[in-house]
Amino acid sequence: MSDTSNYTPPKVWTWDQASGGAFANINRPIAGATHEKELPVGRHPLQLYSLGTPNGQKVTIMLEELLALGHSGAEYDAWLIKISDGDQFGSGFVDVNPNSKIPALMDRSGPKPVRVFESGAILLYLAEKFDAFLPKDHATRAECLSWLFWQMGSAPYLGGGFGHFYAYAPVKIEYAINRFAMEVKRQLDVLDRRLAETEYVSGNDYTIADIAIFPWYGGLAKGLQYNAGEFLSVQDYKNVQRWADAVLDRPAVKRGRKVNRLSGDLSDQLHERHDSADFDHKTQDKLQPPKV
Repeated sequence: MSDTSNYTPPKVWTWDQASGGAFANINRPIAGATHEKELPVGRHPLQLYSLGTPNGQKVTIMLEELLALGHSGAEYDAWLIKISDGDQFGSGFVDVNPNSKIPALMDRSGPKPVRVFESGAILLYLAEKFDAFLPKDHATRAECLSWLFWQMGSAPYLGGGFGHFYAYAPVKIEYAINRFAMEVKRQLDVLDRRLAETEYVSGNDYTIADIAIFPWYGGLAKGLQYNAGEFLSVQDYKNVQRWADAVLDRPAVKRGRKVNRLSGDLSDQLHERHDSADFDHKTQDKLQPPKV
């Protein structure tokens, strides 16, 4: 790894060394499959291939919310994609998402399967399919979609920017951490000012905007990401805290946060979800061998 204090970029960048840090083993400058591997298919209309990261949680929360409303067509199989192992570069996954990122969804409810990738696109697809969590009023719908895309555009500064350099980079670079900490705090202030005016992000009702924003910014506010709550003074964003508490208290959110999760308490890890009863019987604390 080069000395970051004495680095001059070459005229042409070449991939001749590992980047270092977390996930370095799966980073590469080209797309496409690295190996042949078919994806499993379960019995439900919707097949989700994902991991319990904030982006993955958006979709499992949405699906659990739809089921809570009584939409039986939203039943789903959630298959675990271990990105640290490179599962996202298998040929079957690349067929569903050529960008090799989780989450990816296959809707097999119709005569021809429909693939949907990118978490915001999946939320919008499901909201339209089930006519739920998306306002019908023209102006409120526009507000909802504006905040949905605010999240899609803003979160890379939180995750790939701040999160990477604060928690995952092989060296601590003051400039990078300061640069992205400033931007994340600005984003929290944007959200806090909005939530001073409304109960939920797009207005009085809970929508896909809240479902998209909560795993990233609600999680950050509640100290669930990067161990950075104190560093970013997240307690100062009172309106974000109030909103995050309300969202986190929803039963469907509690369930959705467990699906495809590989970290945290064993009781909060449901590696794969194929039935609603799995929450009661197949979390990792239930599957661990008894201590002797």
